Amino acid sequence: MDTFLTPEALERLTGWRRKSKQIEQLRRMGLPFWINGIGAPVVTIAAVEGRKEAPRENTWVMPRRNDGKKKHS
Repeated sequence: MDTFLTPEALERLTGWRRKSKQIEQLRRMGLPFWINGIGAPVVTIAAVEGRKEAPRENTWVMPRRNDGKKKHS
C-alpha cells in the first residue's frame, strides 16, 4: 500500500494542477503536508483518511563526543 497520494489524487482532492494552488488549497483544508525538493506538496493517505499516522521509530542516535578528555567528577 502506498503512503502518499499520487499526483492525480492530489489534483482531484485540491481541484488544482498547479503546485502553488494545491498548497494554498491544502492550507485552506487544514491538511498536513510537506513540500518536496521540486516544490510539490506531498500528502499522506492517512492524513486524508483522518487516521493518525504511525509514530516513526527514531533510529538515529547522536554519537557521544569522545575527544580523549576525561570527565571531571
